[in-house]
Amino acid sequence: MTHLRHRARATVDGVAHLVGGLGTALLALATLLRVLVVATACLVWVGLPAAPGTLRAVRAVADRERARLSRWGAPVPAPGPVPAELRVAVRDPFVRRELGWVAVHAVTGLTGGLLGLSLPLYAVQDITFPLWYRLVPPEFGAPGIVWWRIDGLTEALLVGLLGFGWLVATVAFVPALARLQARPGRWLLPPPPGFDLSLRVAELTATRAAALDAHAVELRRIERSLHDGTQNRLVAVNVLLGAARRAVRRDPDRADEILGRAQDAAEQALGELRTVVRGILPPVLDDRGLTGALAGLAGGCAVPCRLTVDVPVRCAVSVEATAYFVVAEALTNVVRHSGAGRVDVAVRRERDRLLVTVTDDGHGDADEAGGSGLTGIRRRVGAYDGRMTLTSPPGGPTRLEVELPCGS
Repeated sequence: MTHLRHRARATVDGVAHLVGGLGTALLALATLLRVLVVATACLVWVGLPAAPGTLRAVRAVADRERARLSRWGAPVPAPGPVPAELRVAVRDPFVRRELGWVAVHAVTGLTGGLLGLSLPLYAVQDITFPLWYRLVPPEFGAPGIVWWRIDGLTEALLVGLLGFGWLVATVAFVPALARLQARPGRWLLPPPPGFDLSLRVAELTATRAAALDAHAVELRRIERSLHDGTQNRLVAVNVLLGAARRAVRRDPDRADEILGRAQDAAEQALGELRTVVRGILPPVLDDRGLTGALAGLAGGCAVPCRLTVDVPVRCAVSVEATAYFVVAEALTNVVRHSGAGRVDVAVRRERDRLLVTVTDDGHGDADEAGGSGLTGIRRRVGAYDGRMTLTSPPGGPTRLEVELPCGS
């Protein structure tokens, strides 16, 4: 049974991969035609002004494929922008490899996608054919590759048996077709040999800066919380205790009232101090684990929240704390800014990555520069060498995807 579930999951994932690959293949085909037209025009110098824009279009399509491959497997790092000067851009090894990928993927990606998607479609069509064969004229046979005349239920059932053959072919070949479709991207879109180290150094430099920024922001937040809240409460306690000490002999009733106020202020200071401590590392993570901590966030959200957690083993404490912060800040944004009626939170672990997805049905158009806390999420995620992707078109929905490395 476990093996069957694994094969079914692999087939469904393969179909999803093929659909995404077919989309990038269509974009690659359109871009390839543009490259050919511009390259031909460049022979007579007419196409030179359009060449930089064409190379940027190639980079944009390649980046979409990199993002797609990174979602389904090992991350494929993206280079920076295409050099502005055409002569430098043509010599750029990234550009050359992307041009080769566009040519290959436009053919193999399109062919593999169409072939892979036709298998499950044929399976569904033929398996269900005995239910609707009367709607098809007998001389036409069954839709698809069936050529014989369908005169009754017996012939229709034969078509249904053929559909089960298509189903077996789908389970057997779709995952392999998905891997073959992704192979050109895995081969040509990563950095050329010799670039990995320099890119990794630049990436680590950027994440180190993000970690330092996140650390500084966290220290400022803690300092501000202690200064504006707890410290003021403790000063008030000290003042009230001094007043009570002076009044204890002259007016005991007044001293008792002042001591009561001092006790209230001390309790408020303790409450604010607990809030600050929870902001550093929520104790609920130690007590209930990530699943229980997120369930508490979802249950306390003002917008109806559906939570799905599939993390069979514990991750590092820092990773769980970051995931908790991401979900807490995202839900706060949903309540304050989105106007949503529902929000879905999904957390799952795939190999060495912890994937967090928050989707709401609000009005969309979320802006990181609008002070909505998204910049803080990106900074925290970057500090742990993770990735954050925000999709929020006008009208919604808004989808926040975060990937965090969590070890093997």
